Amino acid sequence: MQSADVSGGENRFQVRKLEITDKSKGFIELLQQLSVCDSVSDKQFEERFLELSSYGDDHIVCVIEDDRSGKIIATGSIFIEKKFLRNCGKVGHIEDVVVDASARGMQLGKKIIKFLTDHAHAVGCYKAILDCSLDNKAFYEKCGLKQKGIHMTMYFV
Repeated sequence: MQSADVSGGENRFQVRKLEITDKSKGFIELLQQLSVCDSVSDKQFEERFLELSSYGDDHIVCVIEDDRSGKIIATGSIFIEKKFLRNCGKVGHIEDVVVDASARGMQLGKKIIKFLTDHAHAVGCYKAILDCSLDNKAFYEKCGLKQKGIHMTMYFV
């Protein structure tokens, strides 16, 4: 997928795939605004980046970089599950969506979701799904998602 201009004409904010140099642009610090994300060494980052890259279109991490500050200010990911159901259909699982606290309210989260759902559609998924807190339900509804079912979790800590 190509980068998408998300700024209504100006090119300050672009949605693009994660690059190996993005660790130095605050990518890990951004994830820390979402959940527990301990420090990740350069070696660990490179190994995980190469692993995810090896999955091609089946696992995409996208980011928005503020071209003025050079910082990563939004991110999200999607992985494609291949199923036997629905004629061997595919489902896109959206994860780890976060916008930097200083950039919220600029529609960047919606642009991340659109990029990810467009990707899911382009690779033939019959749906894209995500889990979120009740606090974020209204945001995802504005992005076109609908509540369905209930979320269950088992942590292995």
